Amino acid sequence: MRTAVVPLDEIFALRWAVLRTGMPRASAEYPEDARGDVFHVAAYDDEGAVRGCVTFFPDPVPGEEALAYRFRGMGSAPQVRGRGFGAAALLAGLRECAARGAELAWCNGRTSAAGFYEHFGFTRVGAEFVLSPSGPHHMFVTKDLDR
Repeated sequence: MRTAVVPLDEIFALRWAVLRTGMPRASAEYPEDARGDVFHVAAYDDEGAVRGCVTFFPDPVPGEEALAYRFRGMGSAPQVRGRGFGAAALLAGLRECAARGAELAWCNGRTSAAGFYEHFGFTRVGAEFVLSPSGPHHMFVTKDLDR
């Protein structure tokens, strides 16, 4: 398995297919994608296919002063789910955040994925909330960026 920081077009098809299944292409386009300080991480299988992805951008954690990166659009191809591609993309992204001077990383993650985030050192912050069309979420924050 290999990971890399890549241009948006490298990960977009997977993001759209996995996170906005059956929805219009525009539903997988994020406002942050156009920013110069955003970066995307892909995790590849041995044949070179993108199997995991995530997008990071500077965004402060509410109530915190530290430089923080937020991530969104994290997913893995259904046929390889549970084989570490999403984790590899996330960990590579966290290391890149640390290299860019971040002290914190965070996301609004699906409540159903809480165990995944907590396994990687994230802490739930605040009450559960609902994001449409994805459903129940929590905010997850970590200081453990250099794994």
